Amino acid sequence: MELSSNSLYIVSTPIGNLDDITLRAINVLKNSDIILCEDTRHSIKLLNHFKIKKKLISYHKFNEKKELTNIIKYLNEGKILSLISDAGTPTLSDPGRLLIKTCIDNKIKVIPVPGVSSITASMSVSGFKDQFLFYGFLPKKEKQLEKTLSSLEKYNFALIFFIPANKLNFYLKKFKKFFHDRKLLIAKEITKLHEAFFRDSINKIKMYKDPIKGELTVVISEKNTKNKTLDEKMIIKKAKTLLKRNSLKDVVKILFEKEKINKKKIYEICLNIKRYEKNS
Repeated sequence: MELSSNSLYIVSTPIGNLDDITLRAINVLKNSDIILCEDTRHSIKLLNHFKIKKKLISYHKFNEKKELTNIIKYLNEGKILSLISDAGTPTLSDPGRLLIKTCIDNKIKVIPVPGVSSITASMSVSGFKDQFLFYGFLPKKEKQLEKTLSSLEKYNFALIFFIPANKLNFYLKKFKKFFHDRKLLIAKEITKLHEAFFRDSINKIKMYKDPIKGELTVVISEKNTKNKTLDEKMIIKKAKTLLKRNSLKDVVKILFEKEKINKKKIYEICLNIKRYEKNS
């Protein structure tokens, strides 16, 4: 297959098992003039395995602006360039978007070479509905994380995250708070020797005493449509007790986080209690 000159190819590479590379990906890499690599030391192992010897340029988040002018120059000279990440499909939680946008602005062809992705691989074995949102890496700071998860909890479809293994328990605690009634899949080291899948309900999962090692992709299911019905008498009883020492706003928040039922209904119940007490 003849490649198009003055073009940038976005080439997906294996996330572990080298047999997962496509024939087209091998052909494109063998016929590229230059291969842009997130980490040349990592990529050279893959390229050597398939006997591909080409000029490599290190291209990552710390130098993407610096290298941009030279890369566009090579493309305008008619050279064929390929972009690969350390593993999987480039630009998905990896550098490359700035380069692609610049190519588009300069009328340079950007051609995808589809292949492996831990996103679709983990979703395909989740058993969850196939409508999903890929978020990538979540915020590391607690306040920003809670703000993000609060905005995501309203969506009724699966959510996919990349989670650092050493921070798994930190994120699981927050998932319990915002996704209490959903199910969870932790995909570890997909396609690699120590590949494993852990499944559980978020409200039942326990913290890991010994941290899971490896690269983790976490999938949270769509909302549980069999949510418990509102026990209004129980909510009224709890609300009356809480309102004695908390503000209306705080009580609504406390009951919502604990009971995981309709927030608007909880507010109406609490408001009616306050009105009754005021008028009695």
